[in-house]
Amino acid sequence: MSDKPPSTSTASTLQEAAPNSCPGRLISADADNIQHNPSPPAQQVTTFPKATSADKETEEDPPNPADDSFSPPYSVFRTSQKRAIVLAASFCAFLSPLTGSIYIPALNVIAADFNTTTSVINVTVTTYLIMQGLAPTFIAGFSDGAGRRPAYFVCFVVYIAANIGLGAQNSYAALLVLRMVQSAGSSGTVALATGVAADVVSTSERGSYIGLASLGAWLGPILGSVLGGIISQYLGWHWDFWFLSILASCIFILMMLFFPETNHNVVGDGSYPPPRWNQSITSARMAASRRKQGLTVDAEKQQTLRSNYKLKFPNPLATLAMVGDKVSGIILLGNGLVVGTTYAIPVGVSEIFHEKYNFNQIQIALSMLPFSAGAIISTIIFGRLIDFNYKRHAVRLGVPVVKNRRQDIGDFPIERARFEVGLPALCLGMAVTIAYGWVLNANVSMAGPLVLLFFIGLSTTGAYQVLSTIMIDNYANQAATATAASNLFRCWMGAALTSAIAPMLHSWGAGWTYTFFALLWAAYSPLCLLLVRNGVRWRRERREKHADGQ
Repeated sequence: MSDKPPSTSTASTLQEAAPNSCPGRLISADADNIQHNPSPPAQQVTTFPKATSADKETEEDPPNPADDSFSPPYSVFRTSQKRAIVLAASFCAFLSPLTGSIYIPALNVIAADFNTTTSVINVTVTTYLIMQGLAPTFIAGFSDGAGRRPAYFVCFVVYIAANIGLGAQNSYAALLVLRMVQSAGSSGTVALATGVAADVVSTSERGSYIGLASLGAWLGPILGSVLGGIISQYLGWHWDFWFLSILASCIFILMMLFFPETNHNVVGDGSYPPPRWNQSITSARMAASRRKQGLTVDAEKQQTLRSNYKLKFPNPLATLAMVGDKVSGIILLGNGLVVGTTYAIPVGVSEIFHEKYNFNQIQIALSMLPFSAGAIISTIIFGRLIDFNYKRHAVRLGVPVVKNRRQDIGDFPIERARFEVGLPALCLGMAVTIAYGWVLNANVSMAGPLVLLFFIGLSTTGAYQVLSTIMIDNYANQAATATAASNLFRCWMGAALTSAIAPMLHSWGAGWTYTFFALLWAAYSPLCLLLVRNGVRWRRERREKHADGQ
């Protein structure tokens, strides 16, 4: 180990995370559970004891500065701050699916106002989904280089302007074009939410936070249908867009005032002041607090961050390049199948529940609440299971688990740790989806389908959460770009399955239609096992390829 003392950056970061700590002490674990351990003498090298099953999460043991598998604190934000940041990003992501679903209950009314058919108006839904998949490929790369705050600024400005135009127009051509612009503005927030979670959360606790980040994306379709039915029935369909304008404006003001920049390429672990374009009140207060304590940052690192700062036109090729990678290709296909199926289910519910139970639009929207409840519970349960299984494998392999530290997972079987949770969720999803279809065929009481919708929401959200976590594990430094690639797959596959489900229900019936969806998942499952078997080797090959500059 070098005798060189810790850099000013590291010291200031540690003291920033715990202002009352003594200089020269290491802070282990999360900033909410600060423990102080005297630094070893400069000549002494301390090694970790091998972890055992009796060990608790090894956040009690400070990382050894001589151990290259650990870096300084991953983020200076406290646990409560991390949760607030991720929930704020999730609430922004809520706008995209909310915007898509709030429009659906008004399709018949809009068609009547424009004196055209519902099929013609449905084109605006298809183009919305296409743009919803495409737009994040631009904004994600932009946010990975320039930061999250400038990307949010662009998304909200475009989105609010499109909603104002939609609320004021009475032309089909304007509706078609502005719906695409509206989709472009809102859809980027989904990729940004996962990117923000990856910015502030390390590998050992990533499962829980990815669940929080995706919560808004799962709630949007359900609440949007309910709100859309109520607003269009009592205020008219134009008010759908005025409501979205008001809601987005309120969120935009709060985000621009208080949301801190989190991108490691811009602010490092959060202790480096961002450029003026990326600053918020929160960032200014953090910088003032550091100055008051006499803390400084590493000037060389600060200069490196500023030189890497890029405000340039976004390039979608980085996102599209991920499709060709073996690891990301398997994950993207799984995400597309799982989420595409869940997009198709509400369309089937609308048609089947109206036909079998004579439900109106509001009742149909309310009937999707069990699915939403399952999704919410899943984000909590599966998030904890994902993190627990990671720690279980770490103990088995003798790898210390230290919260809020960047750990090298190069040779860690991360795919196995994640899929041991994800594959059971996928199997449960297959079983309940098949049961759901045949229960509908049997014309049973509506209680049966509603209960199964709950378990479909629980299982599919769990599977999606696992796949999203693996994606971020592999591309933590390009989290928003990785999520944009996932969004591209799921939106376009969702558009295809959504357009196909109505003809399938008419030709095959509910039983065989949903059995077909489950069989698609079954056909995909061997690819998960292939990734578990070869994931470590494939990641090693990718690192070597990048190291060679290829």
